Amino acid sequence: MKIISKKLMRCIYGIGLLSVLLVLSGMARKPVQLKGKFAGKELELFIGSATKPATEEAAKLFEQITGAKLYLHFGGSGKMLSEMKLAQRGDIYFPGSSDFMDLAKKQNLVIPETEKIVIYLIPSINVPKGNPKGIKCLADLAKPGIRIGIGRPDIVCVGLYAVEVMEYNNIADKIRPNIVTYAESCEKVALLASLGSVDAVLGWSVFHYWAPEKIETILLELEQVPRVGYVSAAKSVFCREQELADKFINFLTSKEAKDIYQKWHYFATEEEARKFAKKDATVGGVWSLPDNWK
Repeated sequence: MKIISKKLMRCIYGIGLLSVLLVLSGMARKPVQLKGKFAGKELELFIGSATKPATEEAAKLFEQITGAKLYLHFGGSGKMLSEMKLAQRGDIYFPGSSDFMDLAKKQNLVIPETEKIVIYLIPSINVPKGNPKGIKCLADLAKPGIRIGIGRPDIVCVGLYAVEVMEYNNIADKIRPNIVTYAESCEKVALLASLGSVDAVLGWSVFHYWAPEKIETILLELEQVPRVGYVSAAKSVFCREQELADKFINFLTSKEAKDIYQKWHYFATEEEARKFAKKDATVGGVWSLPDNWK
């Protein structure tokens, strides 16, 4: 026992009491990082690309926290809904506006009580860096020779908002002849501006922060913005990973995720977004696309 005690004392001073106790009990091991019960599980999401860069970053953080694997499909909100419906799969629907979430509810493709608002959006004008055509306001989009791009209003949230802004301000008939292309997602609308493919797009204010070296944003006058957009997520009726889907939707509204979205200049609260719209602006809701735009 004397010999064991001397060895033990040397170990205590050399590597610490806790390590010695682990060795003596046969419990010493290399550190293992456990991800819990979600490790190795998979989640599939159909997402409107209005939030793409921030959602990709948030998803990576969620994967690190849980050990789960997220499969993200991005595109026009209407297209994503159609693809989810056709494939009869997908755990979460995360469109770019309340309009398409409402459509998903009407088609019984999501579980309404699981819906949670994540962030808010404001429509704006986006132009290539340097603003070559000197566009300053909505009326400038109606000038002869100005080339405009918008999202397809039947399947892209920002395209629907673009038409709403034009119609609300009684300028649609003047701007429409200048529209030379209809993009199939928010991402492609932003790309039109960053590549200089058009002189301006009617997009979201956050597009500038997707490519600040290539895109400038021109805010609309407050009275020209009739509606504040919001982005929400809900579980689909095809959801296989119920608990993991709940966890991710809750994560999207957590401080960690909010910090990511705010870093990309999305509005975290309704109050923040309202500062850039008319006083009695609608928040979310549904706006029906006029027949002549379909």
